Amino acid sequence: MTRVPNSVSVVNVKRNTEQVVVFAIGEDSFAISAAAIQEIRNTDSLGGLVMDLASALVPKVRHIIERDSKSYYVVSGFEHFRLPPSRPTTVLVLANTPTALLVDRIEEMSEMRTLVSLPRSFQGKERIWYRGLTILNGKVVPVVDPKGLLTTDELRGLAQRTAEQHETAEPVHSGGKLL
Repeated sequence: MTRVPNSVSVVNVKRNTEQVVVFAIGEDSFAISAAAIQEIRNTDSLGGLVMDLASALVPKVRHIIERDSKSYYVVSGFEHFRLPPSRPTTVLVLANTPTALLVDRIEEMSEMRTLVSLPRSFQGKERIWYRGLTILNGKVVPVVDPKGLLTTDELRGLAQRTAEQHETAEPVHSGGKLL
C-alpha cells in the first residue's frame, strides 16, 4: 500500500510591520524606528541652545542641545559607528532618551517587514548598537537600537559634566547651530 503524505496548508500570516527612517553616514545606510524619533532637524536650525562640551568625557559627544528644559547629548554618528569622518547635516532628536544622533542625511521613510537577529560575526559593542538587520530595497540594512547609542554610565557622566559646566562656563554658541 502506498501512502500519500498529508498535504501541508500554507497560511498567509500578516507580518507586523514597522515604520523606519533610513539615514546615511558617508556611504553607509542605517535604519531606526520612526517611533524612536522625536524630531528630525537640520544642523542649521536646531532651535534652543547648543553648547560645546569643555572636555571629551565621551569622545563621540561634543555638543549638547538644550531645549524646553531638556538636554540632549549629540552623538556623532561616524564616531559612534567607527566610520570615516563625514559631513553631517541632520540631527535625529530621539524620544524617551536624552540623546540626539548626528547623521549625514535622511535617505527615506520605509516600512520594515522583517527584522533578523544579528549574525554571530557581530561581536562586542555592535551587539548593543543594533536591534538586528533588515532588507530594504534589496539592500541589507542594520537597524539601530536607540538605547545602544549611550550607555547608562556614559549618560550619568555626561549629566554630571553638564551640571559642572553650567556652573563654571558660558555657552560657546547659541541659536541652534552645530559646528
